Amino acid sequence: MRSQILVVDDEIAVLRALERFLAEKGYEVTLADTFDKAAKILESGRIDLALIDLKLGDRDGIELVQYQQKVSPQTACMILTGFGSIDTAIQAIKSGAFHYVTKPFQFDDILNLVQKALEHQRTREENRLLKKQLNLKYGLENIVGVSDGMKSIFELVAKVADTDSTVLLLGESGTGKELVAKAIHYNSRRSQRPLVPVNCAAIPEDLLESELFGHVKGAFTGAVVSRTGRFEMADGGTLFLDEIGDMSPKLQVKLLRVLQERRFEPVGSGRSVEVDVRIVAATNKNLERAVKERTFREDLFYRLNVIPIRIPPLRERKGDIPMLIEHFLQRFAKENGKKAPQVTPECMQMLSNYAWPGNVRELENAIERLVILKPEQVISIKDLPEKFLQSGGKIFTSVNIPDNGISFKNVVNDFENELILKALEKTAWNKNKAATLLKLNRTTLVEKIKRRQLEKVILS
Repeated sequence: MRSQILVVDDEIAVLRALERFLAEKGYEVTLADTFDKAAKILESGRIDLALIDLKLGDRDGIELVQYQQKVSPQTACMILTGFGSIDTAIQAIKSGAFHYVTKPFQFDDILNLVQKALEHQRTREENRLLKKQLNLKYGLENIVGVSDGMKSIFELVAKVADTDSTVLLLGESGTGKELVAKAIHYNSRRSQRPLVPVNCAAIPEDLLESELFGHVKGAFTGAVVSRTGRFEMADGGTLFLDEIGDMSPKLQVKLLRVLQERRFEPVGSGRSVEVDVRIVAATNKNLERAVKERTFREDLFYRLNVIPIRIPPLRERKGDIPMLIEHFLQRFAKENGKKAPQVTPECMQMLSNYAWPGNVRELENAIERLVILKPEQVISIKDLPEKFLQSGGKIFTSVNIPDNGISFKNVVNDFENELILKALEKTAWNKNKAATLLKLNRTTLVEKIKRRQLEKVILS
């Protein structure tokens, strides 16, 4: 598709000359000899580049540039003028012009600037679309949930995203801490700069220091070239320190120093590197307990724990499970070019009752498997893995008695197991509270859990 160029000048000879030249070079050219005509054409939003004369009768070309910025910001523009001066050039560029050209001009110079202006505008538009896509992918609207716990997270992330405060994300594995970290970054003023993740548990201790701070050639055996660390890569952006609770005490000291001074030395170097980095850390460990046990530095904990955000496990937000299931059904069906399968109400109930020890990550994997195995079909209870049938997921909304009869004892036992598991889930596995809900003595409940081996179900 040919680029659309608007030429605005009150001299007809200039208009015709530029029209012929640019058309010969393959551009679609539109002409305007007044401010009002040009303004209407710009309002259409179809112009890629506008060449605007500085003087348009009793109007000002810079005024037209300012109007263009409002009605068609995706359009690049350049000022043409016979009144060449530095002040005018600066004013034109401040108004949004890509460049400033004085008359008389050489056509080759015009062509060169036109090509550069269009390329610059294409890059700007690509970056704008990329940022929009990232915001769509990692924006708050993509963290699925309507429970009170998730609503409070949305509110807190919205408040802190555009600050430089350190955030500590707390929660079990698979709850979506990385997704929240991305939402914080891509909704902040640092979103144009990198988000650099580091998994502190996945990198051996002897390599993590180099990974974080970089090293110079010859700093240690195997350091055959210098390497930039993650802190330096994240300069101006956000560093996401995942599984921070697994960091060794030695590195905790060095990290604390960087957080205090905002500078560090690469391994083997005496050169100090200053960085502007926002820290978002995450852990599935209880850091307060780790501080008491002296496995995590108290001063580092308080440096990280400026804004703590707890991500609740899925068992505490069961009302979000149907919404998450539908979200993953649609996503994986789209990725596989299929129509999303349907889930029977009984199956949806069973999935909602499951404890999900692996949290959202486990749910995501389970739905991906079902979409691949049952595309465009109906997913029922018989399609679920055995673990769902053994985890308190049975439903007792009604019991059908077949002609050959059923085992009364087995049905009653299953229903009792279901009640106990639901009470335990509702109280976050607090047996005292669960016993109160079921109006049982605690010792009676504990004995039932032990006799029925429900502890194994909870841990599975």
